[in-house]
Amino acid sequence: MEIIVGIDVSKDRLDVHIAPSAEAFWLGNDHAGVEDLVRRLAALSPTAIGLEATGGFENLAVAALAGAGLAIVVVNPAQVRAYANALGKRAKTDPLDAAVIAAFVAATKPELRPLRDAETRTLADLVARRRQIVQMIVAEENRARTVTAKQAHKSIKRLLAALRRELASLDADMDDHIRKSPVWRVREKLLSSVPGIGPVVARTMIAEMSELGSLDRRQIAALAGLAPWTRQSGKWRGKSFIGGGRSRVRAVLFMAALVAIRHNPVLKAFRDRLVEAGKPKIVAVVATMRKLLTILNAMIRDQKPWQAA
Repeated sequence: MEIIVGIDVSKDRLDVHIAPSAEAFWLGNDHAGVEDLVRRLAALSPTAIGLEATGGFENLAVAALAGAGLAIVVVNPAQVRAYANALGKRAKTDPLDAAVIAAFVAATKPELRPLRDAETRTLADLVARRRQIVQMIVAEENRARTVTAKQAHKSIKRLLAALRRELASLDADMDDHIRKSPVWRVREKLLSSVPGIGPVVARTMIAEMSELGSLDRRQIAALAGLAPWTRQSGKWRGKSFIGGGRSRVRAVLFMAALVAIRHNPVLKAFRDRLVEAGKPKIVAVVATMRKLLTILNAMIRDQKPWQAA
């Protein structure tokens, strides 16, 4: 008999539902609560444990459950809510959400992929923090262009100097972290060999797309949210869209594609052909992002650097 566990995660607590027994309980979302959760679920040997992505509140439980060797999958909250609506379950409480998550996992059987290890999570945190610092620098630089008071301008300059020092410190931390892993050093070198891929893009891909090289081109595009989906009904044909997936990966691939369109002859020619065929420019850029991701995936899979031919 399959045992499926659904866990609704909030800042302070974990609501747990076990199917098919319908046993339910809750624990604190802290080290003591998570240790108790691991102990109780390990005794059941569940087929799958599902948690929603909640912006980081799930990280402690995910790391502990994965470390205990339990089969865990982090599911998309929007998909779970759509599933609940399809079942006519309009009520929304934490215990009910845990039951819906368990039912969703049992019905859809999402693929259980290896989760990021502690070192990869640390690198991802450093990459995310660097992105936040860059955003703060841009915001302060924009304020510097509009402020008129001398004292306010001095304050902005002091803060900018501190932020740039912190940015340099984070870059040094990432350098040290990358050097500790021979696999990461090889991956960074391979990815950076592509014209248009710099250290930031390479490190984001290492941190956020650990599956790179292990999936086919359709799967990797879907994982990044770059697989187009269509809308049609009868003779009506709607426009294709992209969405879902890993937004941070899409963001760096967008910037990388813009650079590659200027400096990478292969991708520039690919984009130009699409524009000449009448495709809107933004559609051509998205297609270039997908093409670039496919190339990076193949390079990591084959362990071969960029070759223009």
